[in-house]
Amino acid sequence: MKLSVVIVNYNIKYFLEQCLDSVIRAVSNIESEVFVVDNASSDHSIDYLAPKFPQVVFIANKENAGFSKANNQAIRLAKGEYILLLNPDTLIGENTPERICRFMDEHPEAGGAGVKMIDGYGRFLPESKRGFPSPWNSFCKMLGLTRLFPQSKMFGKYYLRYLPENEINEVDVLAGAFMMLRKKTLDEIGLLDESFFMYGEDIDLSYRIRKGGYKNYYLPEPVIHYKGECTKKDFKYVKNFYEAMLIFYRKHYPDACFIYRWLIRLAVNMLAVLSVIGKLSGRNVRKIYHSEHIYTTENLSYREIIEDMDRHSRPKVLFKIMNHQTGITIAPGEVSIKNETP
Repeated sequence: MKLSVVIVNYNIKYFLEQCLDSVIRAVSNIESEVFVVDNASSDHSIDYLAPKFPQVVFIANKENAGFSKANNQAIRLAKGEYILLLNPDTLIGENTPERICRFMDEHPEAGGAGVKMIDGYGRFLPESKRGFPSPWNSFCKMLGLTRLFPQSKMFGKYYLRYLPENEINEVDVLAGAFMMLRKKTLDEIGLLDESFFMYGEDIDLSYRIRKGGYKNYYLPEPVIHYKGECTKKDFKYVKNFYEAMLIFYRKHYPDACFIYRWLIRLAVNMLAVLSVIGKLSGRNVRKIYHSEHIYTTENLSYREIIEDMDRHSRPKVLFKIMNHQTGITIAPGEVSIKNETP
């Protein structure tokens, strides 16, 4: 079998429905299998989706096992030469998996590959290509130097903005929202580290891929990632994210001096507090759009929609995508259902 797609879901069944629709179309010409691991969703995701997608293998966890453990459940069952880890709040083009599998076939040194992710407004997501969060790179990001000098090879290595967005490049870190992995590489270096409950596991795995003698590649293949739909940006989110960074730091930079590690921890804790304050203060701010643009899958393929959003990202324009078969329209932070009773 060529490809195994693994999606971990938690309480976003409508985004997942669109995601699965795009995935099923995308793998129609590939010998493949699709797994959805549901982490005890309360929105009855499996009851809702299993009848609609009989070709998908659904795994229902009785509790939230975390992102790493849930992915590993499916990876251990997977038969594909390649494993695609995919977030449920993503949309992919009809030939995206085929193109990336072909790239992996032609580059046996590649342990993994990531893509050009854009958000629901068509904006490029900088986490599509990143450097390792080394002590220096992390300090540059925390102190704002990465933002001030994004094109600098000295200060901008966290997001590698000096590498062109529309060219293939070797990178350090692959984003867990879309991570194509060679199964042979996973067999050699191990699966996702389950000490990471959520966040950081993609950085850790990317690090181990490189350490195992393989390369990670960024490919300018556009994919939509509705960043943030999988998790609420509350204190628990911030705490999990920064604790994951500390786990990675202790695991892979154990020889750093104590004071350096202490400063990292202090900076991380300060950022966590500031992030929560910022999110709480802006929680009720209503976004204002000059206009909105609605795509429908009746007239356009997912690939055509994604490429058009990539080309025409505009400020103050809200993009919406309607699946004409289900009547469900998704957009950043919102879902609407045709003929739904308020």
